[in-house]
Amino acid sequence: MNIPSRITTAARTATCAALALASIGTVAAFAQEAAPAAEAVVEAATPVIDKGDVAWMMTSSALVLFMTIPGLALFYGGLVRAKNMLSVLMQCTVIASVVMVVWVLWGYSMAFGGGTSPFWGGLGKMFLAGVSPETTAATFTDGVVLPEYVFIAFQMTFAAITPALIVGAFAERIKFSAVIAFVVLWVTFVYFPIAHMVWDGAGYIFNLGAIDFAGGTVVHINAGVAALVGCLFVGKRTGYGKDNMAPHSMTLTMVGAAMLWVGWFGFNAGSNLEATAGATLAMMNTFVATAAAVLSWSAVEAMIRGKASMLGAASGMVAGLVAITPACGTIGPVGAIVLGLVVSPICYYFVSTVKTKMGYDDSLDVFGIHGVGGIIGALATGILTAPALGGTGAEDFSIAGQVWIQLVAVIITILWCGIISAILYKLVDMVIGLRPTVEAEREGLDLTSHGEVAYHSS
Repeated sequence: MNIPSRITTAARTATCAALALASIGTVAAFAQEAAPAAEAVVEAATPVIDKGDVAWMMTSSALVLFMTIPGLALFYGGLVRAKNMLSVLMQCTVIASVVMVVWVLWGYSMAFGGGTSPFWGGLGKMFLAGVSPETTAATFTDGVVLPEYVFIAFQMTFAAITPALIVGAFAERIKFSAVIAFVVLWVTFVYFPIAHMVWDGAGYIFNLGAIDFAGGTVVHINAGVAALVGCLFVGKRTGYGKDNMAPHSMTLTMVGAAMLWVGWFGFNAGSNLEATAGATLAMMNTFVATAAAVLSWSAVEAMIRGKASMLGAASGMVAGLVAITPACGTIGPVGAIVLGLVVSPICYYFVSTVKTKMGYDDSLDVFGIHGVGGIIGALATGILTAPALGGTGAEDFSIAGQVWIQLVAVIITILWCGIISAILYKLVDMVIGLRPTVEAEREGLDLTSHGEVAYHSS
């Protein structure tokens, strides 16, 4: 009885050992097979920084700076009288510089600080607290990110150009110190909150579902409304309607407009945040909408005035760029051409007829082109994004529903900007004063404000 018992125990032991070895082998084999899958899951969960995206966003940031200095500065500079050329160059240069500093100190935090408020980003990232070369910012693709510094730099260039656009409305007749004081206040209480509302994931307008790919509301309507309010508060130029106030150099204006067009590819295609097909769509639309707007403005001038002017072509160029800005990433190229053809006649009507009838002195037609063009572009985005019209909208895209959302976004921007801008202009006027003396204005702001002249007579 004992012997069979021992044999049975030994057999059982051997069998268990064999089973254990087999189990170990199975587990090992399973682990070998599962390892790549586990690694793939880990890799998928790890955010990816693509060097091509980083290079494109660095390039785009430089292009948007190029729009401001020298593009916008020369565009505006050529449009004023020679005695005010340097004043415009100085305003654009110092505005861009002061906003860059403000952006780092508190602007980025107020716009994209990570707060949950629908109206501002909070102060959690003041002085870029918590930002380092290792921190990242999201893109439109899950799992693909950018170094946070390049996102900060890109958005900083948008913040820098927007208030510089405003000065064209009251060019040739405002104190330099008043401009700079107003800009610091304006970006703080108008631009940063609107940027948060439109582009931040927690933003109020963003969560309404409004489409603003590259800044129709944030940049152009914002600047256009502030410009209109500003020219009303500052008043008309001395001698307006009596003196010759023609542009002193259409050559420089054309050079500046061309620089704006080139730089705008960073503005629009860069807003895709990635070097992908989405950026190429925005780029293509920026080409053809602008081209169509140039042709449209020139055709309207030829029919009404008998001649197509270089000033008109440059104005049409900017109107097309403005209108396509909110729509460039979601509409098709044919829709972009239609938008360009439509925007110029409307802007032409505002700068040639409405301004005269209403009696305001918007020196360089900031509201007539940026404000009106931005509104047209924002509303047209709600139509042309429809897939049936070549846009990128989903199959259930509702034109009526999206246009309503776009309209709400436009109205919020107009009211927020208009009311707060009026308060800020009044405050600056009370503390500093907006206007130089009549004598200083007649002599020219180049000499009286900066002690220099752009051109020396031989």
